[in-house]
Amino acid sequence: YAGQTQGDDGFTVTSDGFTIENLGIKNSPGNGIVVTGAEDVTFRKLKVWWDAGSVTSNGAYAVYPVKSTRVIIEDSEVIGAADAGIYVGQCNQAIVRRNKVHGNVAGIELENTSDAEAYENEAWDNTAGILIFTLPNLEKKDGKRAKVHDNDVHDNNRANFAEKGSIVASVPPGTGFLVLASDDNEIANNKVT
Repeated sequence: YAGQTQGDDGFTVTSDGFTIENLGIKNSPGNGIVVTGAEDVTFRKLKVWWDAGSVTSNGAYAVYPVKSTRVIIEDSEVIGAADAGIYVGQCNQAIVRRNKVHGNVAGIELENTSDAEAYENEAWDNTAGILIFTLPNLEKKDGKRAKVHDNDVHDNNRANFAEKGSIVASVPPGTGFLVLASDDNEIANNKVT
């Protein structure tokens, strides 16, 4: 995508029943894969990365389902997103499992999402490992019942390179987990070092 002249995102999807698997996405000028308002979405065995390393000019999100229902993100690797490597926003019923996220500002972010489960992921060398947020001024007003377990969250000490003024720009390096205004969550059996 280094020579892309139209639009910013690598993929933009709005259809139900979408599956993307066994694919690498490199150097998208914006987000890697954006799926909006869809049901039954699967991201599997992907690698999304930027050759520039961890810099603000990279896309904000690598794997980015938003306002979607029944989302699965599994067995993927994300490197260098300038906001969140795996971002699940304003979704219902999401599973994030067995992914490797490193070199991002946030490794995994569940934002204004209900009934998500994140497990057996490895998050390292990010500014923050896993974020569970409920933020104001979004269409979906709440986030609740995240179950986050059996993840390996380590060495998340990278300097924050998010765009100034964004919410994640205020997340300090050295953050393993950050839960903000989200209710009824269960965080258990994680290794955080």
